[in-house]
Amino acid sequence: MTLAQALEQEWKTKLQEDYPNHSSDVHNSIICWLLGNNPSRLDELTPTQRAMASKGREFLYRILKQRYLDIPPERAYRNLLQRLSGLVMLRQKIRAWVNTSRDRQRSVIDVLQEVIQEMLNSDRYLQQQMAKISECTKNPNLRNSLLLASVEEYCIRPIRNQPLLVYRFVNYLRRTQRGGLTQVPVKEWVKLISEDISPGDTEDQVSLLDAVVTSGYQDTEEMEQQHLLRSKVQEEFEKYLAEKVDSKAAEWLKLYLRGNTQEEIAQALDMPIKQVYRLREKVSYHAIRVFAVKQQPELVASWLEISLNEHGLGLTSNQWQEYWKNLNPQQRHLIDSLKSGASVEEIAKQLNLRSNQVISEWTKLYLSAQSLRNSS
Repeated sequence: MTLAQALEQEWKTKLQEDYPNHSSDVHNSIICWLLGNNPSRLDELTPTQRAMASKGREFLYRILKQRYLDIPPERAYRNLLQRLSGLVMLRQKIRAWVNTSRDRQRSVIDVLQEVIQEMLNSDRYLQQQMAKISECTKNPNLRNSLLLASVEEYCIRPIRNQPLLVYRFVNYLRRTQRGGLTQVPVKEWVKLISEDISPGDTEDQVSLLDAVVTSGYQDTEEMEQQHLLRSKVQEEFEKYLAEKVDSKAAEWLKLYLRGNTQEEIAQALDMPIKQVYRLREKVSYHAIRVFAVKQQPELVASWLEISLNEHGLGLTSNQWQEYWKNLNPQQRHLIDSLKSGASVEEIAKQLNLRSNQVISEWTKLYLSAQSLRNSS
């Protein structure tokens, strides 16, 4: 029995347990989608690659279950927009653009719809996914569900500590900043994904950045190492939270990294939403103040979308200007040095301080940013 055949049997058992009322055709269609374009290639993967591929399938399946399978198309589409509009880095970039564009009445959702629409029309990977989904099922509702799950998973893939969708928005901005925005009504979008899904015959217009970002994600040893590092740091951070902070904090982190919204986390933990937000701040605080200063600070902070380099500590452009204005020269030097990749020891030598003084000062700076975020 090949690995693909063994996985097919495993997933059949799982789907029969999770969805006993669904037909075998639906089960087989989902399995076809999960195993991808070339299942026979699975036998050629190394143990590390197989482990990563398995995690990828599990994550994709969770997305499908949580927001799209058996959900009416309009509601499923809203679920996608809600999930993607929750990406802090993207939301800030879109708002900054709208504020400086000709059409300042547009919302984040308006722009997000256009970016996703353009990706469906031109992105090579998504067109391959659409073609695969066409092979797996002829059921229009199931096609919608599989496509929306594929779009979400693809858009939130971490590329250089940012969601891939952020890069797609930057490319979209370059192409549209002269002509302004053109609205794509929701009903037309839903109608489009309900039609027969097949890639177009036109030549794809993919920019150089598109090619670099996409190729950087494809099955490279570097990405495998990054995923392994993320998994290792995640496990260590979860263990730290459970032992030193609160078991609920560890559960919050698990749910958050699975892609759950704060509302979904509140429901899963049976906690008031305000308490969940306080829990998030507690996790953020310990990530920066205690855990992250010991190893991979930017990696941990990027999960929470509060990293210094990629997310500007989670501050908007106006908040960052206010924040920076209130810093003294030594604090600005510390932040600039951290951004450039200098170690705590190197910064301590530059500022004639002890390492623990640098850590203490950085903690104050982070907490000041957190206070400013929460005040808005």
